[in-house]
Amino acid sequence: MSTATVAKPKAKQPGKGRRMSLPVLLLVIAGVLVLTSVVRLISGADGITSTGQMSTALRLAVPIGLAGLGGLWAERSGVVNIGLEGMMILGTWFGAWAGYQWGPWTGVVFGIVGGALGAVLHAIATVTFNVNHIVSGVALNILALGTTRYLSKFTFENAPQGSSKQSPPIDSLGTFDIPGLTSWLDTLNEKHWFLISDIAGLIGGLVTNLSPLTVVAVALVPTTWYVLWRTAFGLRLRSCGENPIAAESLGVNVYKYKYIAVIISGGFAGLGGAFLSIVASNVYLDGQTAGRGYIGLAAMIFGNWMPGGLALGAGLFGYTDSLNLRGGTTNVHALILLIAILLVFGAAYLAWKKKAVSAVVTLVISAVMFLWYVSVDEVPRQVVSAAPYVVTLLVLSLSAQRLRMPKADGMPYRKGQGK
Repeated sequence: MSTATVAKPKAKQPGKGRRMSLPVLLLVIAGVLVLTSVVRLISGADGITSTGQMSTALRLAVPIGLAGLGGLWAERSGVVNIGLEGMMILGTWFGAWAGYQWGPWTGVVFGIVGGALGAVLHAIATVTFNVNHIVSGVALNILALGTTRYLSKFTFENAPQGSSKQSPPIDSLGTFDIPGLTSWLDTLNEKHWFLISDIAGLIGGLVTNLSPLTVVAVALVPTTWYVLWRTAFGLRLRSCGENPIAAESLGVNVYKYKYIAVIISGGFAGLGGAFLSIVASNVYLDGQTAGRGYIGLAAMIFGNWMPGGLALGAGLFGYTDSLNLRGGTTNVHALILLIAILLVFGAAYLAWKKKAVSAVVTLVISAVMFLWYVSVDEVPRQVVSAAPYVVTLLVLSLSAQRLRMPKADGMPYRKGQGK
C-alpha cells in the first residue's frame, strides 16, 4: 500500500494574530460608545461624554500623541527612543524661553529646535558610537532635566513674573470654534439623550475651543502615514528598521536615514513640549511633562507602531488624564462600571476561544469591579490621579500578544557589517 505524504500546516506563531480590519475596528468603537451611553444613563455621570470633557481630553492627548509620533519615526528607522521625555522637557523650556520674549509662534519653532537638539545627541550616541539605545535615552532624560533646571535659574528667575521653576506668562495662540456646528452639538449634548448626545459630545469636543497648534498636531498623523508608507523616502527609512544590511546592499545610506528619523523624532517631541508650555498652561513649569514622553512611547506600542493606532492610544490616555481636571471622582466611579461590563464581554470572547482559565479569571475581575462600583459612591482622589498610569500598564499588558515591532529595532548596526 502506497503512502501519501501530507503536508502539515504551519503552526501559528504566538503573537502573530491577524491585524484588526477597519470595519471590525469601527464596530468595536461603536459598541464601546453604546456601552458608555448605557453606563452614563445608569450612573447619572453625564460628564463622561460631555463636550467639555472631550475637549479637555483632546488638549491633553496632543502632547502624548506628538511624543508617540516622535517615537514612531525613530523606531521605524531602528532606533529605540526612550529619550522622548528629555526631548519634551527641552521643548517646554525652549518654547517658553523664546515664547515670552518674541511671541508664541516663535516659541513653537524654538520648542521644535530644542527637541531636535536633544535628538542629535541621541543619534550621535546610538548611530555613530553604537551606544545602547536605552542607556542613551535615559542619560538624555537626566541631562535635559538638569540642564533646564540650571538654565531656569539664569533666565526665568530674574524675569518679570518668573522664578527659578516657572517662566513668565506667554501670549496665547488663540482658540476658535466651528461657527454653528459647535453650538448645535453642545446643545444636543446637554439634552442627555441616549447615544445621540454622547456622539454629539465626542464630535463637539473635537471642534470646540481649538488651538491652531492642535489642528497642526492632528494633521501630522495622516501626514506621517503618507510619508512613511506611500513615498520612496518612507520605504527606505522603514527598511533601515527592518533589515539595515539589506537596505545598505540596495544603496541606502542607513546612517543618514537613521539620523533624519531621530532628528524628526526629537522635533515632534519638542513640539509636544512646546504645546504644554505655550498652549496647555501658557507658562513653563519645572516637571511639566510629568512622564508624558513615556506615555507617548506606550501609545506608540499600543498602536503597534502605526499612526492610526497611536492616535487612538493617545486619545485613550488623554481622556483618562482629563479626569483629573473635570469631575474626576464621579466620572471614574462610572467608568468602573463600564470596565466591569467590558470585562464580561472579554470573558465571553475568551470562552469562545476555548481559553477557560483566562475567561474565569476575567469574569472574577469583572465581579470585583462591579462590587467596587456598588459599594462606593465616589472613588478616592488618589485613584483618579493614578488612572492614566494604570490604564497605560493595563493596555500594554492586554495588547502585548498582537504587537509586531520593526525587526531591527534597537539592534546595533555598523556600516559594511553584511560584507
